[in-house]
Amino acid sequence: MNAFIELLKIIIPAGAVFAAAYFLVKRFLDNDQKRREHELKKASLASLTPLKIQAYERVVIFLERINPNSLVVRVNKPGMSARQLHLDLVLAVKTEYEHNLSQQIYISASAWDLVKTAKEEIIKTINISSSKVRDDAPGNELAMAILSATANLDSKLPTDIAIAFIKKEVTQTF
Repeated sequence: MNAFIELLKIIIPAGAVFAAAYFLVKRFLDNDQKRREHELKKASLASLTPLKIQAYERVVIFLERINPNSLVVRVNKPGMSARQLHLDLVLAVKTEYEHNLSQQIYISASAWDLVKTAKEEIIKTINISSSKVRDDAPGNELAMAILSATANLDSKLPTDIAIAFIKKEVTQTF
C-alpha cells in the first residue's frame, strides 16, 4: 500500500504537468492556426480589392456605353436604314453586356440586378422607338426617336440610376 501511495505521489503531479502542457500547446497551436488563416484571408482580400474596384469601373463604363445618348452617336453611321440601326444598336448593347458578364462575380447582387435592368430597359426603349419608325426610314429618324424618348422620360435613365447606385456602393464599401 505504501508503494501505491508513493506511485500516486509521482503519477498525479506528472499527470497535472502533462495536462497543463497539453492544454498550453493545444492553445498555442490553435492560436497559430487562427493567425495563419487570418493572414491568408488578409492577403486574399488585398489581392481581391483591386479586382472589385476594376469590376465596378468596368460596369460603369458598360453603363455609359449603353446610355442611349452615347450609343446612338457611336453606332449610327451615315446611310444606315432605321432597321439596320435598330439591329446594330441592340447587338451593341448585347455584345457589351456579354463582354462584361464576368463582372457580376465581384459586385453585389443588387448592383448587378440594376445593371441587367438598365440593359433590358435600354433595349426596350430601342425596340419601342423602332416600332414608331418605318424600317426603310433613314437611321437618323430612329436615332432622333430614341433620343426624344429618353429625353421625355419622367425619371432618370436606367443607366443613370444604376451608376448612382454603384457609386454609392463603392463609397460605402471602400
